[in-house]
Amino acid sequence: AGALIVMGAMGLFTNEAFNRMGGWALAACGAAYLAVFLAAGHMLWKNQALRIPAGLLIAVAVSMVPLIIYGTQDALGLWTYAMGDPGQYKDFFSYVKASWIYMEIGAVLAAVIAVWRYPFPFILLIAAVALWFMSMDLALWFTREPSNYYDFEIRRLVSMYFGLGIIAIAWTVDILRKRGPDFAFWLHIFGVMAFWCGMTFSDSSTELMKFVYCLINIGMIGLSLFLNRRVYAVFGAIGVATYLGYLANEVFKDVILFSFALSAIGLAVIGLGLLLNRNRTRVMAAMDTLVPQSLAWLRPEHARIASLR
Repeated sequence: AGALIVMGAMGLFTNEAFNRMGGWALAACGAAYLAVFLAAGHMLWKNQALRIPAGLLIAVAVSMVPLIIYGTQDALGLWTYAMGDPGQYKDFFSYVKASWIYMEIGAVLAAVIAVWRYPFPFILLIAAVALWFMSMDLALWFTREPSNYYDFEIRRLVSMYFGLGIIAIAWTVDILRKRGPDFAFWLHIFGVMAFWCGMTFSDSSTELMKFVYCLINIGMIGLSLFLNRRVYAVFGAIGVATYLGYLANEVFKDVILFSFALSAIGLAVIGLGLLLNRNRTRVMAAMDTLVPQSLAWLRPEHARIASLR
């Protein structure tokens, strides 16, 4: 929480007075924060018992990279070579703008370098957020014209496919990681968010496509067991509930018994969740048996019953 407050203070919650400092002052401020927090984190990292606060301080240092890039570009007047002036720095966290791409690339590279030197998974939160932002901002690059900002369909498709790419990367990291820190944690979260949001906000015109959407969400719940990643079950369950809500409001709006049927389904899902939780080890063991040997390599080490024991 402390690390997030500092990140927010130097980003999301910056005010107009802060932005009036000018480009060079903003870059210098970001550089000073980066140097101080990186030095403090590096000193604490040497002590094995202080790795958590050290990693948090290093993560704060990495989060200053977008501010440094923003200030430098502003001071040198480089925004004219991007997709227009992006406005104040705090807009980076709330508006889609193609100009932000350079800051997002810098944040990702800084996070990767930092996590290579200091293997602390929380640092990848910065990279995951930057990649999520990038999935939206890239849409404006693909449209080629800033006037296409409101072309929601393109932005939705970019977000969905970008999310699939991040999920593939996170899955690959899981397969390659046998032991050690869980580096794929944040990548899975933001990959699922980008993919699921892009898929959910599609304008499905037919009942078949809406049903396919429900099946995909059910598949995500199954994938959560396959990968032992609960985030897929969370978004999958929300997706199924969204589809059932659509049925209640549109398809069966004149059927009074449908609401009672949904209540029964909800209670059944809760009961199934309790049953799975109580027999989680058995379920994972059964999946180990059912998955063909040719596909077993796709399951991360932490998802197999041997590793759970």
